Amino acid sequence: MPKTKKAVSTGMSVAGQLGLYRTMLRIRLFENCLAGLVEHGEVKTPCHLYVGQEAIAAGVCAALKKSDCVWGNHRSHGHFLAKGGKMRPLMAEIFGKKSGCCGGRGGSMHVICREEGVAGTVPIVAATIPLAVGNALANKLKNTKDVAVAFFGDGATEEGHFQESVNLAALYKLPAVFVCENNMYASHLGVLERRVENNLHEFGNVYRMNSVRTDGNDVVGVYKTTLEAVARARKGKGPSFLEFMTYRWYGHVGHRRDMDVGVKRKAELEDWFRKDPVLLTKNALEKSGVSVSKLDGIEEQVKAEVADALAFARKEPYPETREVSEHVYAGRVK
Repeated sequence: MPKTKKAVSTGMSVAGQLGLYRTMLRIRLFENCLAGLVEHGEVKTPCHLYVGQEAIAAGVCAALKKSDCVWGNHRSHGHFLAKGGKMRPLMAEIFGKKSGCCGGRGGSMHVICREEGVAGTVPIVAATIPLAVGNALANKLKNTKDVAVAFFGDGATEEGHFQESVNLAALYKLPAVFVCENNMYASHLGVLERRVENNLHEFGNVYRMNSVRTDGNDVVGVYKTTLEAVARARKGKGPSFLEFMTYRWYGHVGHRRDMDVGVKRKAELEDWFRKDPVLLTKNALEKSGVSVSKLDGIEEQVKAEVADALAFARKEPYPETREVSEHVYAGRVK
């Protein structure tokens, strides 16, 4: 199909949507594979799965350049893959293998791929938000025109250094984009059990920055919203606060869908299944004239990629015991 053909009612090329669809599918199938590995005890590291939120990572990262950096959290496999990280080193890292992206030392929650702009992920809630602001400050001082993106959940906005970081970025008009993935749960507590109102996007208004709330399951909408925020940042117009409404299908951690937050989520899950970002994009592509065989072919390619990453991780060696003290200090203590 010609690249110039527009998809139905989106204003985005079919080729562009296919790219977003592939990215989301890579995340979905990778995470579903991990869920099975966790369930059967083959993967030991705690895994916070990203299923249901794929449109945010895919849409945001598609709006970035390789030199732009993203900073993640405990639920960042999707960010890693969407920004260009490869499956093999990510899977190997989760297995704790030496060929992992952090040499087997980081596990699921500490991943990095500097060559693709994955600056780092940290499981401490809100911990990478100030790091992203520092990155943005460096970009401004060096006049690189690069942008720093902080991914975080709704619970992170309740941490003090979130407020301090957003204020600093706004005050100095730093090239930062704050991406709040509001899945309405911070671990086990729903947003209205922790806040008097679900109005997180208004934080941006307090600091007089560009602030938007939109559907986090609409991948094209996420892409367009982010593209505008990134353009503002590159022009020196300061940071943006983007709140994308979404839902995680699995519990806070692990492969179970309801047990960690109670049966109350079951009715919610059924509703959000109908808003599946992967399925919505697939349906839109079919309406645009993309054949089912082409879409099936993409899925088979991604399945093969996941299988290859799993086979690679299983056969790779673990770090040697003698290496345990390496990378602990920046240099020798004299």
